[in-house]
Amino acid sequence: MKTLCTTMVLILALLAGCSSGEKKAAELLETARFEVKQGNLEQAAKLYDEILKKYPASPAAKDVAARMAEFTQKKPR
Repeated sequence: MKTLCTTMVLILALLAGCSSGEKKAAELLETARFEVKQGNLEQAAKLYDEILKKYPASPAAKDVAARMAEFTQKKPR
């Protein structure tokens, strides 16, 4: 299963080499969502962080920020 995840990330990275920043951010977000579904939360967090740092004005970054805000609000204090 990890091989599949790694392969998907590499394929997306290769495809993203020719894409715009907004498209790259969307691809990273898609990969991060896949990682979450696979239980790879650490890898998903890295991808979310990359989106926020490299593509802060993208729709993907806004989605990540909204999800993080929801998570923060749901955490017990």
